[in-house]
Amino acid sequence: MKIEDYALIGDLRTAALVGKDGSIDWLCVPRFDAGACFAALLGTHEHGRWLLAPRDAVLTTTRRYCEDTLILETRYETREGSVKVTDFMPLGDFPEVTRIVEGLSGRVTMNCELVIRFDYGAVVPWVRTIAGKLVAMAGPDALELSSPIALHGQGLASVAEFAVEPGDRVPFSLRWFPSHEPFPPSVDPFQLLAATEQYWRKWCAKSQASGPHRDAIVRSLITLKALTYSPTGGMVAAVTSSLPECIGGPRNWDYRYCWLRDSTFTLYALMHNGYLDEARAFRDWLLRAVAGDPGKLQICYGLSGERRLEEVELPWLPGYENSRPVRLGNAAAGQLQLDVYGEVSDTLHQARRHGIDSDALGWPFQLAHTEWLERAWREPDQGLWEMRGPPRHFVHSKVLTWVAFDRAVKAVEKLGFSGPVARWRKVRDEIHADVCRHGFNAEKNSFTQAYDVNGVDASLLLIPAVGFLPATDPRVLGTILAVERELLHDGFVKRYATKRADNPDGLPGHEGAFLACSFWLVDAYALSGQTKKARSLFSRLLALQNDVGLLSEEYDPQSRRFVGNFPQSFSHVALINSARNLCEERGPTEHRSST
Repeated sequence: MKIEDYALIGDLRTAALVGKDGSIDWLCVPRFDAGACFAALLGTHEHGRWLLAPRDAVLTTTRRYCEDTLILETRYETREGSVKVTDFMPLGDFPEVTRIVEGLSGRVTMNCELVIRFDYGAVVPWVRTIAGKLVAMAGPDALELSSPIALHGQGLASVAEFAVEPGDRVPFSLRWFPSHEPFPPSVDPFQLLAATEQYWRKWCAKSQASGPHRDAIVRSLITLKALTYSPTGGMVAAVTSSLPECIGGPRNWDYRYCWLRDSTFTLYALMHNGYLDEARAFRDWLLRAVAGDPGKLQICYGLSGERRLEEVELPWLPGYENSRPVRLGNAAAGQLQLDVYGEVSDTLHQARRHGIDSDALGWPFQLAHTEWLERAWREPDQGLWEMRGPPRHFVHSKVLTWVAFDRAVKAVEKLGFSGPVARWRKVRDEIHADVCRHGFNAEKNSFTQAYDVNGVDASLLLIPAVGFLPATDPRVLGTILAVERELLHDGFVKRYATKRADNPDGLPGHEGAFLACSFWLVDAYALSGQTKKARSLFSRLLALQNDVGLLSEEYDPQSRRFVGNFPQSFSHVALINSARNLCEERGPTEHRSST
């Protein structure tokens, strides 16, 4: 099944992907980064799935989210009649997937096949029936299925057939609990449905989104909320691991962690749409996660701020459409990426601008990191794209170190904080001059990806957004033109040219167009007054959303399909921010660095 054929349901602790065919092919329990009990997404149905769909041929399938919720409704039309399946995850201490089958017309026979495989498809559980409930256990994990429909064993699966007619509503509830603890108490699934709907409607009512793109913004905000781990406030980049950036290739990474780089973009999107509580929780997670030695700042952390994210491969999983290897963990966590210091400083700056007080921890932390960066900004690093080649002097990294000093200076000058502001101004000016001298190619009138590289990088589009140079500066306009020439293909923007001779990422193969980069071009157009281009590209990007409004990490224009992990927070954050940049009441010079 194509990546875009999946929809998301979640409970703010973990999430599941539901296919158009009625199969849940991905679910990690009890949290986003735990082992999957359904891993068919990266293998076959034998690696775990839960199918609930008509037994006979389906003529048409339509689906939608109930308005302003994360409750999925899928309608199947068959020759025998029509049926609706409602999928959702109620909020609670333990993960639970609830599925309700409702007969709409005729008499439709449904097929239920439950294949539970803990630890990413590696562990077949012990399955038995206890007090009328199906219970599967292995090691620390247990799943309990409650339903009026009795399932029976067939091979290494639990199956059932049943028929529904108009008015019939048949519930299934699958709950995880620690295998050493008693069964959790049952709750009526229809009460859970009502409570879940009420929660999401109440949450969406706080949104300040309006205008022609209101629905896309709200759906993206709901997606960001669904990617939030509520106990800590951390937000995962995606709910999946190892969905390939190129089908059949090795560019497959685990994105079920919290990236610091996303922090400013995410905080900006949440705050400008009225979600200050979520922004504050994310800011607080950030400060807890990065506490300690400034020189050991990581680019990403676990949901609770865990630092050990060792990368391993799972050889028993063939990967999505045979895209190997399947990876857990992320070795990039140990890389030096200097831009994150600027992103974190900008996050604190934005929080202060919007009244989220961070004086108690934020300023001492920022002070220590700025002092460390005074010594380190001249070093080469791996860049924001987590290059696996040798370190280089990436222009975006240098620009973001400038941001770190610029925001520190603003904190002293405008907010009354105490710090060596004269020295910081000098370093800020030195970095600016260094970037303009070594990172700008006068012949092509463009900034370049790195000091020793002639090609461009989509991250250069952020230069005006962070305030390094005005969007109307000839060097910025020349960079936009260079990005159009070198990276804009089939209407969308690639991160950089992977086939270039001096490509620094150290990996074989190619990738699709990175959707966040395409939104960055929208922003660059909007900030430089190229409104017609901005609106045209934004419309093309909105058209890429799948039928329930979700976006992946990348898009392959040749095959016209999603690639990369899904749904991707960076893509949805970029959509929200670009929509704001295109609001008619905003001028072309506003950006996130404004004070």
